[in-house]
Amino acid sequence: MTVTEPDEQETGAARKRLIGGPGIVLVWLYGVMVVGAVSRSAVQISTDFHKAPLAYTLSALAGLVYGFITYSLVRGGEKARKAALVCCAAELVGVLAVGAWTLAEPSAFPDATVWSDFGMGYLFIPVILPVTAIFWLNKARRTSAP
Repeated sequence: MTVTEPDEQETGAARKRLIGGPGIVLVWLYGVMVVGAVSRSAVQISTDFHKAPLAYTLSALAGLVYGFITYSLVRGGEKARKAALVCCAAELVGVLAVGAWTLAEPSAFPDATVWSDFGMGYLFIPVILPVTAIFWLNKARRTSAP
């Protein structure tokens, strides 16, 4: 008899609980943010990296974080939920830190990042999305507890 990890024992139905209901909206929004952040940073890095390397690198990092969160939400399961929760918390810290930094010292960012001014260029979705996702992921934990 072999012992399997709890994630391996989860059924497809258990994994779906992260993308059911409002979770599907989170997946869609994070997917849009992946495309926006990655494509924007790819163009900026390939054409004008010398102009604002910090801003463009932060946009690329944001795109990677969004991609990981999207993957975790789609994958489902308890390990993925915890990983997404950690990434959402890190994302929120990043948005708040970069947002405050861009307001306090605008000269540090000659061009905008996804998280500049708390995501104003993206309709403040970068600051609203992690808060919403954290609430959703915590709710998913409570509803799946025995």
